[in-house]
Formats: sequence, C-alpha cells, structure tokens
Amino acid sequence: MIVVGAGQVGSSIAASLAEEHEVVVVDIDEERVEALTYDLDVLAIEGDGASLSTLREAGIDGADMVIASTDADETNIVTCGTVKTVGDPFTIARVKNTNYLETWEQAEGALGVDFMVGTNLLTARTAAQVIGLPFARDVDSFADGRVQMAEFEIPEGSPLCGQTVQQADRFESLTFAAVIREPEGDDDESQEDGKGEVVIPTGATVLDAGDEVVVIGANGSVQAMAAEIGPHASEASDVLVVGGSDIGYQVAHLLERRGLNPRLIERDPGRARELAEQLPDTTVLESDATDRGFLEREHISEVDVVVAALDSDEKNLLASLLTKRLGADRTVAIVNEGAYVTLFEEVGVDVGINPREVTAEEITRFTRERYAENVSLIGSDRAEIVEFTVETESVLAGQTIAEAAADLPDGVVVGAIVRNGNFVIPRGETTVEVGDSAVVFVDAEVLEEATAAL
Repeated sequence: MIVVGAGQVGSSIAASLAEEHEVVVVDIDEERVEALTYDLDVLAIEGDGASLSTLREAGIDGADMVIASTDADETNIVTCGTVKTVGDPFTIARVKNTNYLETWEQAEGALGVDFMVGTNLLTARTAAQVIGLPFARDVDSFADGRVQMAEFEIPEGSPLCGQTVQQADRFESLTFAAVIREPEGDDDESQEDGKGEVVIPTGATVLDAGDEVVVIGANGSVQAMAAEIGPHASEASDVLVVGGSDIGYQVAHLLERRGLNPRLIERDPGRARELAEQLPDTTVLESDATDRGFLEREHISEVDVVVAALDSDEKNLLASLLTKRLGADRTVAIVNEGAYVTLFEEVGVDVGINPREVTAEEITRFTRERYAENVSLIGSDRAEIVEFTVETESVLAGQTIAEAAADLPDGVVVGAIVRNGNFVIPRGETTVEVGDSAVVFVDAEVLEEATAAL
C-alpha cells in the first residue's frame, strides 16, 4: 500500500495498516519523512506523490492500493489520476471541498478515484450525531443502523455517580463495553500521553464523575441510557451553528433533514445571503458570533447545543467558551489541530471534533474490509469497535460468548449481535452462529491477536 501525505491523516492510516501490510509513505516534507522512519515500521520516501517518478520509486507497479491524504484536494485527485495511468491499484482520495465529493458521487469512478472521502461532510455528520445524544462524546452506527455505539462522559451530579455497572445496567439490549478514566498516580504512561486508561468493567466496577463510558446496544437502549446520565438530558431541539463555513453549512443541512430548525450565525453579508437561500429551514443571522449583546438578545441561555465551525481554532474556542459562559447548555467545537482537542475539552468545551481524525478513521474503516464491515476508533485510538460477519473459522462460531472468551485475549467485549436482521442480546450463555453480524469492542493493545481470532 502507498500512502501519499504524512500529516496527521496519513500517519494515522499508516500506523493502523503497518502491522498487516507493507506500507510506503510519500511526503514532500523531509522532517515528516524522517520522523516516520523512526516511529513506524514503514518505508518513508521524500517526494511529490503526484509525480509519476516518485510513485514508481514507491513501488506503484506492485501496489494494490494508493491512499492520497495530503491537505490539498487537487493534489490528492491528481495523484489518483496519475496512478491510473500506469496501473490499476484501488485509489482513495481525501477531499475537503464537498463539491468535489458531489461531482465524484454523480459519476463514480471519475477522476481516477475509486473511493472519495469528504472531510467536511464526515465532520458535520459526526457533529450531528453527537448533538442527537446528550452527554455523548462520540457516536457511531453499526449493522445497517440496528446497533449504536456511544461514548458518554458522566457529569458531576449524575445519578450514575457511585453506582456499580450492575446497578447502572438497567437496559436489556445494552452492553457496557468499557470505561475510560484518568489513571491514578503520576507516573502512568497513559497519563503522560494525555489519554485515558481503558478499563473493561465488571458488574462491580463503580462509575465516577468524569468517567467516559462506552456502551453498545440497540438504538432505543442507547437513547434511554443518555436520558439516565444527567439532568436536562432530552434530545437537543434548539441548536445554534456559529460560522457559515462548509462544515457549518453541512451541520445545519443535516439538522434540517432531521426535522430541526437551527439558527446559524455568519458575519459576511454575502455568505449569509447565500446560506439563507440554501437552507430554507435555518434562520441565518448576520452578525459577529462574539458579540455578547447580540448573543443575549438571541437568548443564548436557552440554546441546547452550540456548534462552533468558524475558520480558526482560536475563534472556535472563543465562541464556545463565550456561549457556554452566557448559558448555552452544551458546546461542540471543530478543532483543526488534533493536539488541541484535549486542551479544548479541558478548558470547558464539551466536545472537540478533529476533521483529520474523523477522516483517518473513515479511511481506516474502509481499508479493514478483509475482516471488518465497520470500524470505529475509541479514546484517541485506545480501542476500536469492530463489526464483522462471523465465519466458520472464527473463535466465536458455534460457541457461547462465555466459552469463546477463554480463547480471546483480555480486552475484548462482544457488544451486540444481529442475526437475520434481528438484534440478539449478547450474554455469556448466548451462542454465536455463523453468519451473525457481531459488534465487538477491542482494546488496541490486543487488536492484532483479537482480530486474528475473530
């Protein structure tokens, strides 16, 4: 496999593929190439990925897939087109501009691109999913929408604080897959890297404020769980989008399709008029989103969720903190610099969404089709939710979940099973059959061993 672009997206994809594939990464930045050489088990080459000579140096003749993931849409499209002039490997292009995505979708296979990933649309979809579940930090769907995964943060004062998992598990078709929490002590590795510790809960595990709980189950049970977590847990109906960027537009459009009537603030008069024409069920307000008086006149204290989608991280942080201070119930900020996500959330933003991380997850998901129909990355790559069809060679096939657990590493939890289109509650005595669709939580530390067995 050849990955063109060694930024956050490309590096993340390369890291996820390196264990099972021979990966070559191409980038024009010498420092990035050198860093990858030391950090990952990949061949890193300095050069222009859109250049035929560079692609030949990277081994295009023997490649079965090329992933173009630079920050420039046009470079990614040209790279895929160049690849198709000398061979027929599967090509994936990352693009931000939704117009490119729409053009490609209308003529699939055009431009030499076999699969196109739209960063802005993916980011907007993630924001819209998070808006739909109170206290959710991440949401994803599996098994054609029959199964939902959600990562909730338990707030101070939640009825769940102090309860054991057994006490909190009041929903029949729901599985508590993991708890991600700050580790105790000062020298823990996960504390140093800013990521939480993954705990596979037992019935006796006590839930505390600040814990992030990963649950997998039928949609209704996940929604019911959200309503139990804390006060004001009803689904958001009053949503304010700050910024008329492409992401802001896409968020408002998705909310309209859900039957909501969001408001959107855009400072530029021309862009505001354009958005008003394109979004018939959205109230477009021409103003500065940091104007305190304007926000108060718009009753910001009654807003359920604010989505900050301005053109810089600094502006998104300011808008999020200001609207939160003025009484908005919840804030979701688009954070373009991945390293800032934790910082945003530590200073008061409820959810930070990094477009590059969302894109890397989608491409990783697509490249894992050998063993998985769907993949979701959890807790800053601490774990994965994997959906796959149970084959005869799977350790799950023909065994109860309790029996299969003996042959699986610690850190694996069967979260849901779908059989013939019907949800099957996964319990220890549940027998898994060939052809079942299984949704499984896997700790990243045992990912390779677990996927080989599953």
